[in-house]
Amino acid sequence: MPIPIPLDVKDRVAAITGAARGMGRAVLEGFLAEGAKIVAADKSWQGVDEFREKLKSNPNVLMVEMDVTDNAQIDAAYEAALKKFGGVDILVNNAAMRSRDIFPPAGRSTTLETKDSDWERMFGVNVFGQLKVIRRFIQPMIQKRRGNIVSVVSSGILHHSRGGAYTALRPNSREMPYMSTKAAFATLSFYLADEVKESNVAVNIIIPGHTRTTGFDEQNRARLVPGSRPGPLPMVPEHIVPLVLHLASQQVKQVTGKMFDVMEWNLEHGLGGHERWADQSFSYDALLARK
Repeated sequence: MPIPIPLDVKDRVAAITGAARGMGRAVLEGFLAEGAKIVAADKSWQGVDEFREKLKSNPNVLMVEMDVTDNAQIDAAYEAALKKFGGVDILVNNAAMRSRDIFPPAGRSTTLETKDSDWERMFGVNVFGQLKVIRRFIQPMIQKRRGNIVSVVSSGILHHSRGGAYTALRPNSREMPYMSTKAAFATLSFYLADEVKESNVAVNIIIPGHTRTTGFDEQNRARLVPGSRPGPLPMVPEHIVPLVLHLASQQVKQVTGKMFDVMEWNLEHGLGGHERWADQSFSYDALLARK
């Protein structure tokens, strides 16, 4: 995929969580195409047999099973990365637990319907798990005084000022505690960016567009009813790749502590909007008609 912006990730080591599927897989393939070396981490590589075998034969890829809530697995993945590549230059925090993982298939849950255990489980992955990964993989960056961290959140965390008061972008999506975890992780990232800027490590956040990833079809089939008005076609996972590569290419901390709207950034950089990145193979009508 040609990207008309300068990139510089060749021979750099990128650790990517949630790398087996969806946006993580798209980012992995984008880095490989630009000559990077990859630490491909995922909780499970089951069900992606062809992709797994392809990566196994690539000397520039270290594939690891890593549950971000498991300290021993994170330590083992980190040590394996150091042994194979000698360090880590880039960390892409893509792994996450989604609402549909706890409340399948529709992924809708209100604050008052949830249990303490729902919040503990999701914060364990989406906040504490991400923090565990960052604490390990940022160390080579601090030591070398160069590195980039890119983390994925959701547009559902956004707030806008109207008439002197802030209101949420789409609280009717009913995605608790998922959106709370993403808001917490975004705040963590903003503060981390300031903490490590003197070490020349950049920390940035991206907000993808409405994306067709694992479980998207099942979730939307459960949410939609015949005659309803669905949203626009979802984006393909690859729409986030140009921005992630751009942020990861920084050799000197130029941009840090920022949160980017992927689709707006793509438009501003001549990479196209919805018509360029929409998944044309998807149809809401066909989805609703499917038994």
